[in-house]
Amino acid sequence: MDTDRRAQEARAASATPVTVELLLASPRSRYVGRPADGPAPAPTTGPESHDAVTVRAHLGIVGDRYFNAPAHRGASVTLFAAEQLEHVASELGLPGGTVLDAALTRRNVVVRGVDVDALVGHEFDLDTGDGPVSFRANRAANPCAWMDAVFGAGAFRALRGRGGVRCEPLTDGVLRVGPGLLRAS
Repeated sequence: MDTDRRAQEARAASATPVTVELLLASPRSRYVGRPADGPAPAPTTGPESHDAVTVRAHLGIVGDRYFNAPAHRGASVTLFAAEQLEHVASELGLPGGTVLDAALTRRNVVVRGVDVDALVGHEFDLDTGDGPVSFRANRAANPCAWMDAVFGAGAFRALRGRGGVRCEPLTDGVLRVGPGLLRAS
């Protein structure tokens, strides 16, 4: 048992402190049709942003449109770095301190404190207090033309290479908004 405790302490010591700023689980896409027409309205069946979400191994986030979708099994959860929105605001020439709405990225998990885009090809654990949830970051989550429509002209280009990662959950668990630890392997 002493060995188990030391292993847990070593894992915690190698973890990066992060803050989960947003958890999004949407039953349908809001970016349909042409960006010039604007996003579809928010669903009336309940909120898209949550204080906590349930993750199921190899299936995704319960209640999200990509949950158990065969075409998205290796990419059912998207992770995004909140710091990238500060880069977008700067590239767009917005006044200092402008805060862009992370929900408009349509990414499931928005974190602050780690280079999310560097996780491609790696497995990582995210623990927000209910135990670690393991993921494999399979590929980049490339931005789309909708970013220009919702943030302003040039946002799509500003997010190239900074759009986050598409992940496959490897374990079941719960993620919560607030402080957490991310440990990449």
